[in-house]
Amino acid sequence: MTAETLRSLHIPGKPLILPNAWDAASARAVQEAGFPAVASGSHAVAEVLGYDDGEGTPVAEMLAAVARMARSVDVPVTADLERGYGLDPAELVERLLATGAVGCNLEDSTADAMVDVHRQADYLAAVRQAAGDALVINARVDTYVRGTRERADAVARAKAYLEAGADCVYPITLGEREEVAAFVAEVPGPVNILFRPGTPDLADLAELGVARVSYGGGLHRAAHHYAVSLIAAVAEGRSPY
Repeated sequence: MTAETLRSLHIPGKPLILPNAWDAASARAVQEAGFPAVASGSHAVAEVLGYDDGEGTPVAEMLAAVARMARSVDVPVTADLERGYGLDPAELVERLLATGAVGCNLEDSTADAMVDVHRQADYLAAVRQAAGDALVINARVDTYVRGTRERADAVARAKAYLEAGADCVYPITLGEREEVAAFVAEVPGPVNILFRPGTPDLADLAELGVARVSYGGGLHRAAHHYAVSLIAAVAEGRSPY
């Protein structure tokens, strides 16, 4: 599947819904449920592979996990690549495209600080130059988790990233209805919202003009908690089924 197919699914008011996957089986489940694309979630993949989130996963292992997902489905796959794992843009693009994925998320913060907006815009522009149209770039805006939490700051970053060549911007954890509405109105491009408790429902997000909705690590956490309960039942001598 091509990046153009994935890009065409980003429709303000009719958002692309992405229940984030963490392995080949969950990727297949997403496709079988009728979703037109699959997105990996870095936190969930890291946990499955035995690492901490925050670029604790060796890049080769993360990309191998993405490749397994891409091989398992017939829909476009987009990968959460955190800050890019220290790869220069050309290598990042080459290695990601080799997995079969046609999209990626890229963050604008480190573990404890925001990256300078101009530096991040330059990085995204270099990724775009290396990829051409072969990659859908979803630029994460982390100001609501590590920055000022001011809409003006988030909007300024979003505009800079779109100008640098990003296809979509992702103000992660932004979820208050009026703030989502204002952000979407002020940003001249597709907006991705993280669905979590307290976020407007999918119909409401569509009405607000959102173009993409991600579920992050939430589904994996729920699945893992359920697996823990099954294992506990076995340990207690009860049937898990």
